[in-house]
Amino acid sequence: MTNAPLDLRQLFDDLVRFETELWSSLDATLVRECGVALGTFNTLLIVSKTPNCRVNDLATALSITVGGASQAVDRVEARGLLVRVANPANRRSSLLQLTDAGREALESASRVFDNELSIWFGIPLGRASGRFADDLSTLRAAAARRRADGGQRAT
Repeated sequence: MTNAPLDLRQLFDDLVRFETELWSSLDATLVRECGVALGTFNTLLIVSKTPNCRVNDLATALSITVGGASQAVDRVEARGLLVRVANPANRRSSLLQLTDAGREALESASRVFDNELSIWFGIPLGRASGRFADDLSTLRAAAARRRADGGQRAT
């Protein structure tokens, strides 16, 4: 370990390029082995674990706009993997539910996704993966506070 000052620009570059490489690899593997793109998998995963999931919930979970989440839902719904159903608590919104085909796609893609994650993170990082996960959680929480404060400095 070195005492040299942290190069934040290099950190940013490494983080963004790694995310791009990770996304591209996971996406290609999921499409090749399951016929499900990573964006679709993410949508199915969030809908499956979010009770009474709405488009707004999906947008929040993915850190994207409601419009972007709605378009994602349109694409996944067009494939027959989820449906919008009337929200009994609020007629102005709908709830998202997986179809049988969506549950099957999620189950199949989950196995491939988990295996790929162990290759990308578990093996290279070993015991340091827990620290890495904690650090990323800290950064995401700071980003959420920054958004909530209207873009002011994260603390």
